[in-house]
Amino acid sequence: MILVLFILLLVGVPVGVAFAMGILLNAEDWHVSLDFVAQTSLDTLLNYPYLAIPLFMLGGELMTKGGLTKQIVRFSKRLLHWTNASTGHIMIGASTLMGAITGSSVACVASIGRAIGPEMLQRGYPPGYVGALNAATGLLGVLLPPSIPLILYGSAVGVSITQLFLATLLPGFIVIALFVLVHVWRSRVVLPGGKEREAGEVEVQELHAGSLWSAVPALLMPVLVLGGIYSGIFTPTEAAAVAAMYALLYIVLRRTASWHQLGDAFVKAAASAAAVMFIIGFTALFNRALTLEQIPQQIAAMALSFTDNPITFLLVVNLALLLVGMFMETSAATLLMGPLLAPAAAQYGIDPIHFGIIVVINIEIGLLTPPLATNLFVASLVNKIELIPMLREVIWFLMACWVCLALITYVPQIALWYHWLPGY
Repeated sequence: MILVLFILLLVGVPVGVAFAMGILLNAEDWHVSLDFVAQTSLDTLLNYPYLAIPLFMLGGELMTKGGLTKQIVRFSKRLLHWTNASTGHIMIGASTLMGAITGSSVACVASIGRAIGPEMLQRGYPPGYVGALNAATGLLGVLLPPSIPLILYGSAVGVSITQLFLATLLPGFIVIALFVLVHVWRSRVVLPGGKEREAGEVEVQELHAGSLWSAVPALLMPVLVLGGIYSGIFTPTEAAAVAAMYALLYIVLRRTASWHQLGDAFVKAAASAAAVMFIIGFTALFNRALTLEQIPQQIAAMALSFTDNPITFLLVVNLALLLVGMFMETSAATLLMGPLLAPAAAQYGIDPIHFGIIVVINIEIGLLTPPLATNLFVASLVNKIELIPMLREVIWFLMACWVCLALITYVPQIALWYHWLPGY
């Protein structure tokens, strides 16, 4: 049945529909009724943690419409303009800040690409490198909390979302450091003479005229969201509501967007959230059917009969998840593979929080890996760059991701560092 599911996805059947068809085609054998299909999907969508997803999406859209994204870019420029190959570092820095707010990789690529991509091209970077860096840094939108895939994994597997957010902090910063190293090296290769072109006079005046204080409203949002979560003041869902309300109040009080733009933000957030929630509803139905048929338990037993070595098991899991990430949409892959493999990982004594970070990083690498490679296609569209030149450059950032994945997989303390904190 899983083979049929993959075939449906490969031929272009919408993700939610493919999962629903997988259930309905086996409904008689599994004794599944239409009432079960409707009720299970509805019960899943009424799960309180999932409310964080549309709220974080709304917050991201309001930030873009209200000019908070531009403030983040301006702050990054002021902070990093002195570095060598500074515009690339600015893209990494701005993506880090944007990722700590939106929780969405694609939103990070689109907003930061529009803001910084044209300037990188003017500074002498080849188009392929600009697109590759934009696509790669978009991964920070899910590696840094709040992360929508981690919310999905935590809700589906039944582990603490707050602990998942803490666990991904150190891996996220490792990826940032590796991306910086790759950019330092590659900029010397791709730039004529190894140096960026000088900024224009108007740009220099604008940079020095801008004040760091103007970025305070934008920088307060991640402090408010993450500080509230980690201090125990907010749940992740409540923090998402606070983020959306904060962005809305900023727009209304500062009048940084028209009523038409405000309405457009709500419509776009609703459409994006509806697509994700549709997938959640039917993948949850699919996973419930697999659980009733004890498929995860059978996979765990098969894995234990294959090897009793957790190192070998994790190697096989990484290879399988990397392959799944190449072909399946992120939310669907997380909701399918998390509950499917978590029981097997538990049999090997692997911490479920550690395993969740492994699952999400593997699947997110698929955003840079054809044929799906969502981030590459978005970066290509936003920056008006052909895909092939991007592929020649993105391989270096993929290598950095693989190094980080290997470290996290076999050094679990990187993900479980938060156990040193009081109360954890």
